Amino acid sequence: MFREQIKVLDCTIRDGGLINNHDFDTRFVREVYKAVSAAGVDYMEIGYKNSKKLFSPNEFGKWKFCDDADIHEVIDGIPSQTKISVMVDVDRVDVDDILPRKESPVHMIRVASYVKDVDKAIYLVNQFADKGYETTINLMAISRALDNELNECLHQLEEECKAHVIYIVDSNGALYQETTEFLVKKAKTILKSKEVGIHAHNNQQLAFGNTIEAIIHNANYVDATVYGLGRAAGNCPLELILGFLKNPKFDIRPVLDLISKEFIPLREKMEWGYIIPYAIAGILDEHPRAAIALRNSDEKENYRKFYESLVGEVDE
Repeated sequence: MFREQIKVLDCTIRDGGLINNHDFDTRFVREVYKAVSAAGVDYMEIGYKNSKKLFSPNEFGKWKFCDDADIHEVIDGIPSQTKISVMVDVDRVDVDDILPRKESPVHMIRVASYVKDVDKAIYLVNQFADKGYETTINLMAISRALDNELNECLHQLEEECKAHVIYIVDSNGALYQETTEFLVKKAKTILKSKEVGIHAHNNQQLAFGNTIEAIIHNANYVDATVYGLGRAAGNCPLELILGFLKNPKFDIRPVLDLISKEFIPLREKMEWGYIIPYAIAGILDEHPRAAIALRNSDEKENYRKFYESLVGEVDE
């Protein structure tokens, strides 16, 4: 449980923004930053660095774009060792919008990519590394990747990519401990010069367990969110992972205060966490978009019909 190399990245605002179009107000984001900083968390991912040519600021909140001025408004004046991270998606970022690291409040840029798009991800991440940023590639929907394609992808990342961390991302919340072990061991075997990370979703209430499993097999970068906040079933709860890790640099108390003051009231406005439609999506290794649509419909509690719509069965 105590391994000094383990780094914790809080992605509450970034993943939680997928619920509300990234429209958290600055005060709320600043409170999260204060808490995770006081807790000793290594990184806070504050949002996406998407191109305003592709997404309208009239339709999305500021954390869809993470302008440097908005980041400064959150972090300035707060003593902190917590580094700021942003995420970019392949084909959704304008590289020319990214300033050199020495001119930006951002420390790390993470590139989210499917295995099939690894060439594009490597192209992006190498440019960000050349600008001075810490970098990662996050391999999304890893449960859907074919074994031979994943092997080829990992070898290509080892040989061509400047990212120092490669994340296994359980986008569908479909992994079990045995598969998590298999994937982390595979990555550790091939990626001789890089660290391995884990980003788990909680569709089947396994995000925390799968994160522990990844740590056991020497994944040193772990993602978590305050109170599990995140799209659909949410993520590995930050408070649980801080409680598990016995590193004395972490202090769970500021996170507990944050949950009491900010996240309990937030639950009245936003829905996230384990519920049956998200569990069904995880069991069937499906993207949660259909379950999210169900929760916004008049049949939000018709679980059997939803299940049968995914498996192709009809009740006669």
